This record gives sequence, C-alpha cells and structure tokens, in this order.
Amino acid sequence: MRPPRRPEPPRPASAAEVARLAGVSRSAVSRTFTDGASVSAQTRAKVMAAAKELNYHVNHLARGISKDESRPVCLLASNMTRPYHGMLLDALTRRLQAAGRMAMVINVTADPDSAQDALERALSYRASASIVMSGTPPGHMVRSCVEAGQKVILINRGEAGPGVHQVRIDYRDAMEDALHMLLRAGCRRIGLASSSKGTPSLAAREAMFLKAAAARGLEPVLWRGPGSDYADGAAAARSLLAGRSRPDGVFCITDLVACGFLDAARQDFGLAVPGELCVIGFDDIPEAAWRGYGLTTFAQPYARIAEEVERMLTGETAPGEVATLSAAPVWRATVRPGPEGAPPPGP
Repeated sequence: MRPPRRPEPPRPASAAEVARLAGVSRSAVSRTFTDGASVSAQTRAKVMAAAKELNYHVNHLARGISKDESRPVCLLASNMTRPYHGMLLDALTRRLQAAGRMAMVINVTADPDSAQDALERALSYRASASIVMSGTPPGHMVRSCVEAGQKVILINRGEAGPGVHQVRIDYRDAMEDALHMLLRAGCRRIGLASSSKGTPSLAAREAMFLKAAAARGLEPVLWRGPGSDYADGAAAARSLLAGRSRPDGVFCITDLVACGFLDAARQDFGLAVPGELCVIGFDDIPEAAWRGYGLTTFAQPYARIAEEVERMLTGETAPGEVATLSAAPVWRATVRPGPEGAPPPGP
C-alpha cells in the first residue's frame, strides 16, 4: 500500500488570481499597489478585499529591481553575539525598516567560504548598498562590493577609496577626555588595557590614548591581550596590578575588558573602586550600567550612526563623505569626580 501523498505546500497567490477574484483587470491590480497610480476607490476596495482573502503580497524585489530604494541593503557584520555589535545591528535594522528598506545580513564571522558565497548571492540580488560594520569583515569583501558598483558605507573602518562613504567616531576627543578624567581624579600612574586584534576601532583608541598621554609627558603602562572580551580584562588586571608600582587609573579598550578588569581587581586584589583604583571603559553596553559594575564609560552613538547611514543611502551626502560623530562620556561609579574646578594634575 502506497503511503498517502503529502499535501503540497501552499504557494503565494498571484496578481492574476487577485484580478479574477476581484473581477478587475491585471493592470488594475498593479495600479492599486503602485503609489500615485490612478485607480478608482471602488476598484481599489475590490482589489484590497481580494488580496486580503488570498493573502496576496506584492513581490517588491522583482517589481522594483530597477529602483535603488526597492533593492535590499547588505549588512556585513561580525561578532554579533558581542553587546556592541548586537546593539549597532539593532539600531541599523530598526532605522532601515522604518525607512522601508530591506536588510540582508551576512555573518562574516562564519566560515570564510560560506560568507563569500553569501556575499556573492547578495550581489546577484543587486543589493543597492553594502554597510560594513566595524569589526573584522575582511578587506577583500569590501573591494568586492566596490567593484560590483555598489554604494559602500564603512562604519569605524580604516579603509578609504573613491566614492566610499564613512561613519567614524572622534576617538581623539574621546581619548583626551578619558585621560583628563583619570588625571582629574588624582590618578598618577596610568594604565591602558588594550588588544592586539588590530581592528580599526581598537587600534585608533589605543593610538589616540597614547598620543594624548604623550602630549602631557606621560607614558602609560600598556598591556595588550589577544582579544577584547571579559577574560582579556581579567588577565590585564592580574598582570598590571600584580607589581608594586601598579597603576591607579586604567583605561580599558572596551566595556567588556573593563568588566573583567573590575572583577579581578576587586576579587583577586581586594582593591576598592574608585577609592584605590579608577577604571574607564568604552562602548556603553548594557552591562556597564549594572549595579555590580557602575562603569564610567563612553557611549557609542548607535542611533546617530544609523541616522547617518540612512542619509548616505538616500543620497543626502556626497560620495566619499566622512561623517565624524562624538562619543559622550557617561559618568557612573568607577572614577572619582575630583575637586570641582581643579585642573588635572601634571605628570
């Protein structure tokens, strides 16, 4: 006895089926779903009722493939389980959806071959633009997008090229502020818990902090870990705080590093924060505001980054324009405020 045949999966309703059910022409259905097209109220009502009954949806990808605003936007993202990357992805996709744009996310942390294959499929869909999020999407993927004639928007990346749009954070001002906050709190021995990952954002923070310190005649104690996570921060604390001349003010390259650093400083060394040690992070991830950390940090302007990306997508900016945004300090409980109005101490 033959097994019963499986039912065929339902297929999407077509515009022709909507036209038959509504008793109108195929072109009337098309006009009903075209903004600004001429169609009578009676015809529109018939078409919309039929479309609802058949669960009909317009194939915007096929219909608007020649229109830039109808084509998908490709997001090249990495490390999406990390708080910063997840928050940036959330801000971007919310903004794109609110603007009626469809986002295609390619996880470049995956197997390189599968990530490249996904990018090639996105290019075959004629994505209108590629947004390269900060992190580690490889440079050859960026070049593939440029060579395909796409609009390319880089977020906190170091590459530059003709016609490439960029959104950057003003790390120079942020790092000068971070150093000022530590010195104003009375810190005399400055430390920097950094990373050897070499991503553009992390490298810029390290370079700008060291430059700000050099301008004041200071030479921070530098520690570099292999990553920029909680475990790296704990390792940094165990290294920097073990000696007799341990730093009393530390800038951590990310909030995750700062959280690990704080836990090790308190639990392994018994240090009081901010009484004996001041710590500053960067990114303002949700964990930074947890009561157990109360981390003083710098806030990534997630919403402003998404706003600038939308402006670049809609052609409100010139090709090759660089938008530079500020990262505002967020005062919490890991840095002493210092005497009001007192200048920062010298070296």
